[in-house]
Amino acid sequence: MYKQSNFSRYNKHRLWKQLVAGGLVFTMTMAPVLYDGAAVASAASGTGQLNQQQNNSAAATNQVSHSPLKYEIKASLDEKKMILQGQETVIYKNRSNDPLKEIVFHTYADANRSEDTQPEMFKKTNEQIKQESPERTAQDFLGGIDVKEVHISGKSASFNNQSQALTVKLDQALEPGQSITLQLQFEVKLPYGSQRLSYYKDIINGAHWFPVLSVYDANQHVWDTKPYSTTFESDYYESSDYQVTLNVPDNYTVSMPGKLTEQPAESGRKTVTTTADNTREFVFFASPNLKLESVTRDGLTVEFYYFDDRSGKKQQIDQYIDQAFKAIEFFSEKYGKYPYPEFRIVESYVKGVAVEFSRVIQLGLLEENRSAGSDSTFIHEIAHQWFHALIGNDSETESFLDEAFADFSMTYFFEHSEDKSNGFKAVQLDEGSMDIAIDSPNDTVKDLWDAVYYKKGRQVIYELYRMLGEEKFDQAMQAYFQEFVYKNATIDGLLQVVGEQAGDEARASLAKNLREPGYTLKPEYGMSDEEKDAYMREQFKNIYHGIFQDNTVAPSETMSRLIDKALQGEPLAIVLSDQGSKEAMKQQEELATQLTVYLQMLGAEPTILKDRKDVKSKLETELAKSNVIVLGRAANNPFVQALKPGIIKQASAINFPWQKMMGIKDQSGAYVIKHPYNQQRLVLHYYWTEDQLNIKSADAFNGHIMQSLSFSSSFYQYYVLDGNGKLSQEKMVKNPISEAFGE
Repeated sequence: MYKQSNFSRYNKHRLWKQLVAGGLVFTMTMAPVLYDGAAVASAASGTGQLNQQQNNSAAATNQVSHSPLKYEIKASLDEKKMILQGQETVIYKNRSNDPLKEIVFHTYADANRSEDTQPEMFKKTNEQIKQESPERTAQDFLGGIDVKEVHISGKSASFNNQSQALTVKLDQALEPGQSITLQLQFEVKLPYGSQRLSYYKDIINGAHWFPVLSVYDANQHVWDTKPYSTTFESDYYESSDYQVTLNVPDNYTVSMPGKLTEQPAESGRKTVTTTADNTREFVFFASPNLKLESVTRDGLTVEFYYFDDRSGKKQQIDQYIDQAFKAIEFFSEKYGKYPYPEFRIVESYVKGVAVEFSRVIQLGLLEENRSAGSDSTFIHEIAHQWFHALIGNDSETESFLDEAFADFSMTYFFEHSEDKSNGFKAVQLDEGSMDIAIDSPNDTVKDLWDAVYYKKGRQVIYELYRMLGEEKFDQAMQAYFQEFVYKNATIDGLLQVVGEQAGDEARASLAKNLREPGYTLKPEYGMSDEEKDAYMREQFKNIYHGIFQDNTVAPSETMSRLIDKALQGEPLAIVLSDQGSKEAMKQQEELATQLTVYLQMLGAEPTILKDRKDVKSKLETELAKSNVIVLGRAANNPFVQALKPGIIKQASAINFPWQKMMGIKDQSGAYVIKHPYNQQRLVLHYYWTEDQLNIKSADAFNGHIMQSLSFSSSFYQYYVLDGNGKLSQEKMVKNPISEAFGE
């Protein structure tokens, strides 16, 4: 799973800290708008006989079931009431050494019975959906599962469904090695909104929709009965064999794992059936408007289910499919062969996260400028096919095993691609320690899961990679895959494999890094200060440019666009006033220094002009070719006075009454216009109307400067502050990503 509003935190320089605290480090999922160029997976380094044996073994598993669990599910969708009625037959073999007196199923659909038990990561989106749909009641956003009957070998069984755990009592204990067959009838009310199990507009997201058998802990002699996490994830399942039939309207397209077939049913309806063996988490998506693009190469079919047919969408989807093939090939070579004949991608209205399931991933709607070649979220979700789908784990207690490995694998893929900016440098830059051990459970980590599991977790794996070297690391990962494919791994199990493959020193180092708080990447594996600065500058260059490529609604006259233009190589000058009191001159000098340091950290190098004669001599040469930031009172600034008629005219184009505003006492603010001498350049004026800036408004004035230049803020054209620094007027266009940075 990848959340779109995750932010990295960097602690090297004080100004970097200020940039991050102000929301200036971009999310990984915005990477699609940052970089151009297709990623090409290079051949893996030689991994020897172990790799070949492992690949042959994994290929063979495609034909053989490894599961102690078999499900046969038949369900019918009432699309008017949004209710699923289903019956399932479950065959379970007791592979523990314990006689079992009860069987436990997860009923995670019941997480939707109240807002308090629904995952918090979807609540903000649901609030937005409620505003869009005022006709919807609070009950519409809730749902749940009612288990009607449970039978064992045709005989009614006693059961209890509480706190998302369905417990079925057995009249006779299930002995080790014995199998049992259970039949369940159930009804699911689908909630409206943006949950993993939900319907919204014209699509149904079908995760956690049926009773799924819990995992039995043979060491603790207990079934897992934990409800679904409200703070993160609780996905913990046995790999199972599925035969699922859905009865849906005949105009619906259904996507789910496995080999899909369709048959006509009663009038106006059809059944869609799949067989999906060795599958950990079974999900479906259904919509009357989904379209399908499919490509088959070397026995693997990649399918992309999508909505609109806008111009260029087909080409964009083809690029995503091609990137999926590259990623699957890369991870197959590095870890173990992808054993399934198909991989599916479903476009939906999911907001804030992208979600992985077995053999299927769910993405949000593809924006026009989203690039498959640098979409890091997309690669992260594909990596989850190895770390969670094929190698399972308890993501409530050991999320490191899936999220850290998926995020490391994402950077591993990009390190071997043309887009190295999403590669290992991103891991090396994420520095600083946290007072939480990486192997902590969700209820300890709480809302710091991005920093702990993703960022620090992937650093721990990267340190192991650097310690072992690529070839030995790959061999250890292939052994880990062989040991736990179709099973559930643990951190203890991972450590044992690392010890066997790489020695006690590697195992002890990994254990220490995971289990002791305060982990930091060893300095010898990090970047130098110069490398960090260069990397961050390139990141900000791409971030700013991507924002304006991706948002055609942004006006030409936008304050933060001036930063983009400077980072793309256009000249930039800062022109100070040369008249005024000593205090006024000091204020603008301090402001110029603040802006210069800020711009230099981003990678722009402004020219500073203070002398009136210098400004006049360059007005029609250097300054006519430059973007310009003007500071101070209009009447005291030589650039403003020289171009005043043109400035007034350009200000009227953004509806800023220049002459009126400059004449109001004790005000300050900013406006941005097209350069009167050059319509391809911008002029941004941070002004005050008295001799000097009112001390009462100074803090607010400085804060608004940083906000106006941030890529994460709205697209400002002008704003006005009163003598107390309170915002009195503004004109801006909302930046779609600004809400994420306000969380």
